[in-house]
Amino acid sequence: QVQLVESGGGLVQAGDSLNISCVSSAHAFSRYTMGWFRQAPGKERELVAAIAWIAGVSYYSESVKGRFLISRDNSENRLHLQMNSLKPEDTGVYSCAAYSTPNTYYSSKEFAFGSWGRGIQVTVSS
Repeated sequence: QVQLVESGGGLVQAGDSLNISCVSSAHAFSRYTMGWFRQAPGKERELVAAIAWIAGVSYYSESVKGRFLISRDNSENRLHLQMNSLKPEDTGVYSCAAYSTPNTYYSSKEFAFGSWGRGIQVTVSS
């Protein structure tokens, strides 16, 4: 079972930036598509960004496109999410997730994710 541990959450003001990251215990981290999910209060969990095992391939939900940037450092088994121009509606628990099967990518589809971190709170005040 892959262990995923997030860090970097906190309380920020609208318009601020925040970078959150996740470290994976996977031996072959570079072969797996990774993603960030968000669960806002009272709402279902949604996939906000994903990055494929293939360089340069990524997905963003419409709600974060142009403001968030997902990246990965395969040398450190680390996933990042740079969040800019934050809005109060970005508030939620952000969880790192990994695909179950290596060398696959399905863009916005959530079914392929098999491991999640515990999540960290990001709160954006107005």
